[in-house]
Order: sequence, then structure tokens, then C-alpha cells
Amino acid sequence: MAITLVLAFVALFVFGFPVVIAITVPALLYVILSDFPLELVAQRMTYALDSFPLVAVPVFIFVGSLMNQAGITSHIFRFANTLGGRVPGGLAQVNVLGSLIFSGTSGAALADIGGLGRIEIRAMVRNGFSPAYAAAITGASAVVGPIFPPSIPLIIYGAATSTSIVQLLIAGIMPALLYTGILMLTVAWLAYRYNHPRSSRWPTFREIWAAFLPALPALLAPVLLVGGMLAGLFTPTEAASITVAYILLITVFFYGGITWERLRFALFDTVKTTSAVLIIVSAAGLFGWVMAIEQLPQIFTRALLSLSTDPVVLLLIVNVLLLIAGMFIDSTTATLLIAPLVIAPLTMAGVDPVHLGIIFVFNLMIGLLTPPMGLGLFLLSHIAGISMWAVLRAVLPFYIPLLVSLIIITFWPDLSLWLPKMMR
Repeated sequence: MAITLVLAFVALFVFGFPVVIAITVPALLYVILSDFPLELVAQRMTYALDSFPLVAVPVFIFVGSLMNQAGITSHIFRFANTLGGRVPGGLAQVNVLGSLIFSGTSGAALADIGGLGRIEIRAMVRNGFSPAYAAAITGASAVVGPIFPPSIPLIIYGAATSTSIVQLLIAGIMPALLYTGILMLTVAWLAYRYNHPRSSRWPTFREIWAAFLPALPALLAPVLLVGGMLAGLFTPTEAASITVAYILLITVFFYGGITWERLRFALFDTVKTTSAVLIIVSAAGLFGWVMAIEQLPQIFTRALLSLSTDPVVLLLIVNVLLLIAGMFIDSTTATLLIAPLVIAPLTMAGVDPVHLGIIFVFNLMIGLLTPPMGLGLFLLSHIAGISMWAVLRAVLPFYIPLLVSLIIITFWPDLSLWLPKMMR
């Protein structure tokens, strides 16, 4: 029955049904055919949402939307441009720096692409970069968003696997910085090879200071967030609410760029995006309950451990599994369906669940840029006004820093675990 359940999900997904339908229909049929009371469907779907850590998801989505509507992203971009416009690669390097800064408040790759990415792509095209390359580097840099805290995918992973969300968020700092550095080296190499444009001179201290002051309140948001969690002052959920209050405060009293109409749009966008995420969470909760009854996690654990008990081999298997899953399934669905299956055999083999969470999310973020279902590719092609295949061709060189970073993160666990260990 467990195999039939999974095959039914795959079949519905392949035939083009929405993910929620593909998850819910097999689970619903199982409940009916097994003579369980139908009330269990609503109960299990509601129970999946009865999670305090998940409250942080809509709040961080609201932060990203609010920053876009208030125009704070333009100040972040201007500061990054002043700081890095002369570096080999010019605005491409600015794109990477801007994504790192914005990731400290957005928590989502698609929020980065849809918000700051619009500004970055327009600026790069105006300064002589091809639309395809501008879209490609925007997609590659947006991967930082879900790794650096706050991270909505890491929060969902923590809720699905009962792993400490604070430690997951802190664990993402060093891998995010590592990937940013490798990506900037790649951009510099491409700039030398293809003679990409850059600023004609280095900025003066006065120019850096003039760009820094307007961006300073926004730059302090991730410092407040990470510092508060490191000091144990608040939980990730509380941190999300504090960040919203801080962003509203600086928007009203410092930037003055928000109107009631923009605030209403930010709230509506938050509700819409949150609904899309949480309906999948609730459907996956029902599906996961059915899998638990059929003991699919135990079956999967025995199957994996029968292949090997070496953590290195198991991590390689999981990496391949996640890279393939990321090509077809969005990160939320993949996390909710796969994470509960793989965490047991890998922790039994000695893999730290926090380390596994960083590997898990980084893999799925690569999936945003891989066909056929790469949501990032679709959004980038829409913003840049070019075909998805043009974006994909331009993205190809950036698979190298992505995969190199994934290998380092996988086989150097202390990179992820160093900061969380300091907190314990």
C-alpha cells in the first residue's frame, strides 16, 4: 500500500496535476478505502499547521514584501553598487553583494528574485550586460537567501523533522558566506574572460558614506535578528515579529516610502504567498500521516542502511536524490515529503540533523535553477523578458560554484556546525 501511495502521487504529478492535488488525492483515497472516519482528513491537515515555528513563515514573507513596497531594496542596491561597482564583474558583483544583504531579512530565494532582482536586472542591462547573463547571476545569487538567516525553507525543515530551528538558522551563516565568496570569484573570472563592464573608478570615502547612511537602518535588521538569536534573547518566531516591527519603524520614521496602498499590497501579497506554502504543508501533513501508518519511514530507513552504513555514502545518495527531486518538486513539498524519510537513517549513521538541514536546503535551492520545474528560471525569464532556455544557457557556468559549494558543505560538517556548537 505504501508503494502504491507513492506511485499514485508520482503519476498525478507527472500528468500535470497541481502538487496539492497530487498529494491529497492518494491520501484521501487511502483514508476512504481503509474505512477511517473522514473527520481524520481535516484533523490531520489542521494538525500539520498547529506549529508555533511555522508562524515565522508568513511574518518573514511579510518582511520581504514590505521592504520591496517601501523601496528599501533600492537603498540596499545603491550601497552595494557604490561598494562593489569597481570590482571585476561590476554590477554582477553588486548583484551578489545585494543578495547577501537582502537575504538577512527576506528568507526566500523567490522573494530576492522578485524584489531586488528586478532592480538588479534592469541596472545590469542598462550598463551593457546581456539580459540572459543578468538573469542568470540574479538567480545564482538568490540561492544565498534561504541559507543565510532568516530562512523560510530551514524553518519548514526544522518543523518537519523536530530539529532546533535556531541552530539551523545559525548553521546557515558560514555556508552562505562560503558560497558568496565562491560565486564572486566565478563572476570575476567570467568578467576577465568576457570583458564585462564595471565602474570607471573606485568610489571615494565620501561616496561610500553617502550611500551607506541611507542603507544603514536596513543593514542593521540582520544584525538585530542574528544577534538576538545568538544571545538567546528570542526564538526565530519572536525574531520574525521583532523584525517586522523594526522594518515598519524605519519605514515610517526613516524612509517614509510606505503608503496605505503599498501596505495593503504587501499584506495581500503575504496572504497569497503564505496560503500557497501552508496549503502544501497541510496536505503533506495528511500524506505524512498515511506514510507513518504504512511505516514507509521505517521501510526507507532499512533500505538505505542496507546499501551502506557509511555516512559519506549515505550523504552522496541523499544528495543525488535531492538534486533529482529539486528538478521536479518545489522546495516546500520536497522538504515535507523527503526530510522525514531520510533523517532517521542518516542520524543513525552519525550525520548531525542540523548539518543535514543545510545540505537539504542547499540542494533544493539548486533545484530552483534546474529544468523542467525550476521556478526560479520561470520567474527570471518573466522579469528579464527572455525565454527560459536563454536563461538556462546563461546559468550553466554558475552550476560550477553551486556544486563546488555543495560538495564542501557536505564533506566539511564543521563549516555548518561551528557556530551552533558555540551556542550549546
